[in-house]
Amino acid sequence: MNRGTNWLVALVAIAAMAGCASGVKLDPPAAPVVERSAQAPLTPLTQPPITPRAGAGAGAGTGANPSGNANANPNASQSQVMPAAPVASASTAAGPVSVARLIQFDYDSFVIKPDFLTLIEAHGRFLKANPGRRIAIEGHTDDRGGREYNLALGQKRAEAVRKALGLAGASDSQMEAVSFGKEKPANTAATEAAFVENRRAEIVYR
Repeated sequence: MNRGTNWLVALVAIAAMAGCASGVKLDPPAAPVVERSAQAPLTPLTQPPITPRAGAGAGAGTGANPSGNANANPNASQSQVMPAAPVASASTAAGPVSVARLIQFDYDSFVIKPDFLTLIEAHGRFLKANPGRRIAIEGHTDDRGGREYNLALGQKRAEAVRKALGLAGASDSQMEAVSFGKEKPANTAATEAAFVENRRAEIVYR
């Protein structure tokens, strides 16, 4: 073929290639990929408020068990304190309340008069009910007579009261009988009224 023919063939081939290129369909672009770090922050979940059960708030101010367990020991968190030993109150430190502690005797006698038996019985019952208490029974006389004689008479008076208290319930280990004779008069006057006051036995609680 001549040169003109070759040129024409080349044009036809170029045109055919151009047509094929224009008929090719390209794939659509893919959706953009977004990293999680670029997304908006997640909203934290909010826990709904807890509604207390009926009656749960009543124990807060009254010392009730907050757990609601009826069998729980309310004192479990408290220190255990042992109860103290009983101590004689001020009203009973001197023995039974409103009961006299003085027994009077006739001249030169250690016989307990009936007027004082109720008093002795009250002290005997008190000592029996309070085995930890101790007493001294002090025997006294007036100032007539010698010292030795009055010491012996005072001892007999104290012993008479001790025996009567034992019959009323007191223990021998709770009592001690002592004599002061005429050494501790309640009244120092030299009168019959003073003598009567001095002839006595006194119950002294320790």
